[in-house]
Amino acid sequence: MARTFSDRRTSVVRREVPPTKFARQAVVAAPAFVPEAPPQPQGDLGCASIEDIRTVAMRVWPEPVSRVKSRARGLGRLGEHLQRFPGDTWQQRWEASGLNARGNPVRELSAKSDAAASLTQALEAMFALRIIQPTLEAFRSNQFKDYPAAFLTAQNDPELNRYAAAVENADTTRHFKRWARFDVCCALTIQGITFADLTPESFLHYAIATREAAMAAYSISTYVGHLAWQVLHEIGHFPKTTPPTLRAALRAPQMTPTQLVDQYDVASPSVRQLLIDYLDRRSAELDYSSLSSLATILVLNFWKNVEKINPDQADLRLSEATYQQWRAAITLREDGTPRRADGVLFSVRALYFDIQAWAVHEPQRWAIWSVPCPISRSEIRATAKRRRRAKEKTHATIRTLQPLLPALVDYVDSTYDHSRQLLTIATAAEPEQQFVVNSTVYTRLFTVADQRRERLHGTANIRVRDEQTGKAINVTLEEDTAFWSWAIVETLRHSGLRLEELLELSQLSIRQYQRPNGEVIALLVVAPSKTDRERVIPMSAELFHIIACIIRRLTANRATIPLATRYDVHERITTDPQPFLFQRRIGQRNEVMTPGAVGEMLRRVGRRLARQDQRFADIHFRPHDFRRLFATDLVNHGLPIHIGAALLGHLNLETTRGYVAVFEEDVVRHYQAHLQRRRAVRPTSEYRPVTDDEWTEFEEHFDKRKLELGNCGRPYATPCSHEHACIRCPMLHIDPKMISRLGEIETDLVNRRERAETEGWIGEIEGIDLTLSFLRSKRGETERMSRRTISLGIPKLDADHLQKPCLPVPTN
Repeated sequence: MARTFSDRRTSVVRREVPPTKFARQAVVAAPAFVPEAPPQPQGDLGCASIEDIRTVAMRVWPEPVSRVKSRARGLGRLGEHLQRFPGDTWQQRWEASGLNARGNPVRELSAKSDAAASLTQALEAMFALRIIQPTLEAFRSNQFKDYPAAFLTAQNDPELNRYAAAVENADTTRHFKRWARFDVCCALTIQGITFADLTPESFLHYAIATREAAMAAYSISTYVGHLAWQVLHEIGHFPKTTPPTLRAALRAPQMTPTQLVDQYDVASPSVRQLLIDYLDRRSAELDYSSLSSLATILVLNFWKNVEKINPDQADLRLSEATYQQWRAAITLREDGTPRRADGVLFSVRALYFDIQAWAVHEPQRWAIWSVPCPISRSEIRATAKRRRRAKEKTHATIRTLQPLLPALVDYVDSTYDHSRQLLTIATAAEPEQQFVVNSTVYTRLFTVADQRRERLHGTANIRVRDEQTGKAINVTLEEDTAFWSWAIVETLRHSGLRLEELLELSQLSIRQYQRPNGEVIALLVVAPSKTDRERVIPMSAELFHIIACIIRRLTANRATIPLATRYDVHERITTDPQPFLFQRRIGQRNEVMTPGAVGEMLRRVGRRLARQDQRFADIHFRPHDFRRLFATDLVNHGLPIHIGAALLGHLNLETTRGYVAVFEEDVVRHYQAHLQRRRAVRPTSEYRPVTDDEWTEFEEHFDKRKLELGNCGRPYATPCSHEHACIRCPMLHIDPKMISRLGEIETDLVNRRERAETEGWIGEIEGIDLTLSFLRSKRGETERMSRRTISLGIPKLDADHLQKPCLPVPTN
């Protein structure tokens, strides 16, 4: 029998389905409403004779002739079998026959293969003509060659045909297109509805029921219908307010203040309403993540514990005994592990103080709840010491990670280069052919799984066997993982972005600014995140190279970056499809990486690196560590702290100072005093708008920093503090084109040193040696950077898209 399209794993014993993580969906799944007039595309055949059904089937599917004859024989056999059971219609006889249950395919009615095939073809016709409406289990227990083709022909529905055409035009493989057509046809068949009656709720019900019945393709834990949902949304069949993807429909939406409180079952109705009103008022100033956390603290950690201690408590006035018992209870979690109670104390104290303040202006609403706060000021002051200890621990971590960063960068860089080279050579190799990459012998593999993937998707994963270890390697997956590990590490360390900001980067985040002298500066627009403020940061050549590599990878074999959705796990919001940069292909859908996936990727890099470098045995880099290291590097190279705060998106300089507090105490103290003196003498006139003359002076400053060997990186409006001893100066950035000039200078210095040795000029020799050490260090750094950076140019924009950025007013 030809390969079937339905799930072949339909045993009578139902397999164990793992619990779903989508316990609360944005769309409430529900079966379709039973229509008053069931769909009858070829007329009412529920009580028709087998001969009439044969005639209709021959008219609907006249070809091929061999299949017409086989179907006719099967209709006779199936009709003869069903007529043995009671009922006035074929549907009633079908339900009485036992074939409407799981694991009873009609092919088992005959031991002969040709007769079994004809029975399956006959049942396919009965389903497609809407004579019989099966259950999901009965439908998936039978294996049809191409049910969507038969169903589409029988329905003759223009809208359904439009959907099928849209699926055919989707940017995915033939295999997923077939499943998209199948899912819709199956949902319509088992629910007994037309395509016009297919709603998001009914299709989601089909997807969930298929998973619960353990009848999904490939894996029993997956949901079916991802591509079908996406196409239904794109063609406008689903309302515009419907989530654009099935995964977005499965994910939990935001909860209202009432839902946030009611999930914990508060006993006192009056206190329940108080907490709802309080959260509702605070929701105007808090994002959803903060509001949800506040609800957990106030309802679960505070009031539910109070109810356990004193079930009769009906107001916020706690006795000293009740408070002390509650204070002891919050130091432990439900699983018995210790808890830092600082956040709980601050939130509960804010509840009391907010109510006291609101009672002054709205006494009729809040005065009844205004009582003294049981949490004393001394308890709050005690938390400052714990906060200092936490900051010291963070600073110690940064001190540990800072010298390890170059090793991490070299590892992800070399791993990606090796994986890319291995993939290129393995792709060109024949099966069982051996080849050598970096002194390691590999053998090209082509497994049964690869054959199946090539048949279904057009291409197969590239697999090899490491002859030294005997381990089979999926090179396609390894290269993809190595690339994204490299891209994440490099982007984070060169931009200092928060993890949320990194995942929100899209093609629309890339901008450019052209100076009057023609120089083009690449900019990266960072979407509002923690501080709810958008910011623009200039991209270095290294960062621009990384972004260009990501775009080139995403646009391979296509004109544009695919559109993908991103789910904010904190805000419980799914974005509209956008050309996000950090997206990956997962089966039939494109989705942005999750924060957990990024963290696991970094942990995997750390585990593998620990096998080579014991310094990584007990530590690993977290995404936010790169942000602190970036801030440390900025200040270490002389960037003013307020400029660093602007680049990092900090509203408070103290936050930035906490990031870079890994230096010695005297450095921080002197620098802080310097900033305070600067602020004390700064006139208010500096806060006026920038004039054209000042803007010209600002731009000319950068022209004055151009040197023979490159550019000077000293801060704006500052003189050269090293008396133009550029080679020794850490502010000198060597132009890669001037490396040959460094060689000439080195030769001259060597000759001078020989002369000094001849003349016995000891002081001159020490000065020349110092200069030579700086020169060679700068040359090595420049050569390393030039090998890693490839300038790809910047796309040109029309003049209407260019705007002069808002820069801080220059100061003396």
